[in-house]
Amino acid sequence: MVGVAVGTMALVVVLSVFNGLEGFIRSLYSSFDPDIKVMPLQGKSFLMDSVSLKKVRDLEGIEFVSEVIEDNAYVKFRDAEMVVRLKGVDNYFLKNTRLKKSIVEGKLVLENDRLPYAVIGRGIQYTLNITDLGDFYPLQFYYPKRRRGSSINPAQLTNRRNINIGGIFAIEKQFDMNYILVPIRFASQLMDYGMKRTSLEINIRDDADQFKIISDIKNIMGPSFKVLDSDEQHSSLISAIKIEKLFVFTTLSFIIAVAAINIFFALTMLAIEKKKDIAVFYAMGAEKSLVRSIFLHEGAIISFSGAIIGMVLGIILCFIQQQFGIISMGVDTSVIDAYPVEMKLNDFLLSSASIILITLVFSSRPAFIASRSSVLDQL
Repeated sequence: MVGVAVGTMALVVVLSVFNGLEGFIRSLYSSFDPDIKVMPLQGKSFLMDSVSLKKVRDLEGIEFVSEVIEDNAYVKFRDAEMVVRLKGVDNYFLKNTRLKKSIVEGKLVLENDRLPYAVIGRGIQYTLNITDLGDFYPLQFYYPKRRRGSSINPAQLTNRRNINIGGIFAIEKQFDMNYILVPIRFASQLMDYGMKRTSLEINIRDDADQFKIISDIKNIMGPSFKVLDSDEQHSSLISAIKIEKLFVFTTLSFIIAVAAINIFFALTMLAIEKKKDIAVFYAMGAEKSLVRSIFLHEGAIISFSGAIIGMVLGIILCFIQQQFGIISMGVDTSVIDAYPVEMKLNDFLLSSASIILITLVFSSRPAFIASRSSVLDQL
């Protein structure tokens, strides 16, 4: 019973931690990524159709639609330089209140008095050694011209534009070390995109039906576009977590099965020890099904008691971790201090189902052995 309890407790705790990590990753990316993203199926850009854009914006449940131009660009600040992911966005993007919470210095501003401003990640700030946002020295962006001439002068092969820094955000290393936000007009002029866009970023209301909105967007945009929800935008990472969770569940189920072997041996020894008592039962008129059910019930009592105790202990540990964060990540630079935990009913049901199955498997053989006792041999 103790073995089953420890295994069940471990199963509940580990599955809850994986749920917490999955939820944390979703909340982390939601600060920067939209609820729905529309991208071309082939190529990296498409010509924006104003009629289709208006139809998408008029759909019920949509909060705002932002046009985006996103590509790699070369940036220089004084003597420091690097390649970044330049993301040009329109004014609708500023309505993303989740990103406003991530601004650690300056403001989330892209234009002021018709002057363009950039919002950069904290990692880029450190790499370019930017110490003062009030510095009048601008960021210098370079991007290859689409129509390349025959000149050997590098300056004539690239577009160059300057922009001042308006704010700094800090979300997660992947974003902080790569992304710079600029007005979409600035990005379009630098990259010669004109009316072309690389994606549409759509945020929906909390009470909106996401599946219906995605279906409506697909009908409007046509088969040449892919419409991705928040999980599909990071499908590889989410899938990796779910696969790890599945393997951990399988491994711990085997551990519980190993612990349940004790039930098999205990019931087998009991069946051997109680052969005379079982023979007396038969002499009094008991059926074999009654004897089998007695041993199956005893196995169920042992395993279910251990499972219930393990689940209660697991819930207590998860609750303590949620409230006090007693187990830390162990990394000073981690985004969160302690392991996130999220308990889900499905995990408890799945754990219960696996324990019931394991119990039936390991209790059936001793029950069958017990039911084979002979009245004549024993009495």
